[in-house]
Amino acid sequence: MAKLTSETLHGLVKGSAVAALSLGLAAGAAFAQSGDRIVSGERYIPTIWVDPDGCEHWVMDDGVEGYMSPHVSRQGIPVCREANLCGVVNTDQHFATDSARIHASARDRLAQFFRDTQAISYTIVGHTDSRASDEYNMDLSLRRANSVAAVAASTGAQIADVRGYGERMPKASNNTAGGMAQNRRVEILCWR
Repeated sequence: MAKLTSETLHGLVKGSAVAALSLGLAAGAAFAQSGDRIVSGERYIPTIWVDPDGCEHWVMDDGVEGYMSPHVSRQGIPVCREANLCGVVNTDQHFATDSARIHASARDRLAQFFRDTQAISYTIVGHTDSRASDEYNMDLSLRRANSVAAVAASTGAQIADVRGYGERMPKASNNTAGGMAQNRRVEILCWR
């Protein structure tokens, strides 16, 4: 009797949604063995989520995880959604200096943006200029990104990830006032 290998199995179901599901189950089993799983106490919570790379996942109540996308590359790797930069929040206009609290009028405009954009999910990324310490800037950028994410969540938008990079990813030089103003921003990535 011939030995059934993963390559043979993949060849039998290649090109169909069953291939993606079986590959997702295998990947999910490996993922679950790594200890990175959704658990509440000793019970798995069935859920669906989009990871920061745009891949849609599901997990069943028995802990089996898989990819929701039926599309795979020729190597059997799931093809995930792509993100694009769909919005930039100028923090000088939306936040007071050294604050992560959004002005009321800016909150309304952001909420309308999230209602109108209708992406599958969003990644919110905060940035600062280089005037304070790295530690402070990392904290401030993350707090501001979380404030924008809270507005998004209030509209029912799905948040894939919230990140704060502080001064580490400047858009312009921090040697001029104009450059620093460009660096003080929260970027919104839309997953479609």
